[in-house]
Amino acid sequence: MSQPKNSPLVELLITIVIPSVILMKFSGPESLGSVNALLLALAFPLGWGLRDLLMYRKVNLFAVLGLISTLLTGGIGLLQLDNQWLAIKEAAIPALIGLAVAISAYTPYPLIRVLLFNPKLMDVERIQSNLEQRGNRAAFETRLKIATWMLSGSFLFSAIMNYMLATWVVTSPTGTAAFNEELGRMTLLSYPVIALPATLIMAAVLYYLSRATQQLAGLKLTEAFKSS
Repeated sequence: MSQPKNSPLVELLITIVIPSVILMKFSGPESLGSVNALLLALAFPLGWGLRDLLMYRKVNLFAVLGLISTLLTGGIGLLQLDNQWLAIKEAAIPALIGLAVAISAYTPYPLIRVLLFNPKLMDVERIQSNLEQRGNRAAFETRLKIATWMLSGSFLFSAIMNYMLATWVVTSPTGTAAFNEELGRMTLLSYPVIALPATLIMAAVLYYLSRATQQLAGLKLTEAFKSS
């Protein structure tokens, strides 16, 4: 079964908005209570991730990381661990990704090829052919390594911002209604505070890569990218 593209609005609603509203509005003792509200909130992103896994039989690295992140968040709340662990967890996921991206720059298979320079996004076969004809293959590999470091930096930025945001917003003890409300607020704030700047950095990396393709492979941007 081919995997259709999920609507970004639907994914945002299921994985971010609904869980955040549940945590902020239904955590009080007069409603669901902190534990039940947290479990219900976790059910939405967890169920969405399992849906894709079961329907399409395809494991995605970021889907797995998202699942682990959700489970860790739930575990911290249910076990009532110190909320400092939440800040560490929020920083650990992007930091580990950034470390993996940085290490891959010194391997024959940098992760930039998986994330950006891949056949679904760019006309890799045509680009490689043009590079060979122009004798610019080695120069382009150097650009790929630089782009990999830039990409790693975007994840490092996310890790630092995640830690700072979690430390600033989530101050109540775990297992309380206030903790769940702050967790929902942190999740909502993470988009304008973290996701938007990280997306801009990712766009800058993609622009750098496309410019390198234009200069070294002699292809215009419209020729380098795969047409939909």
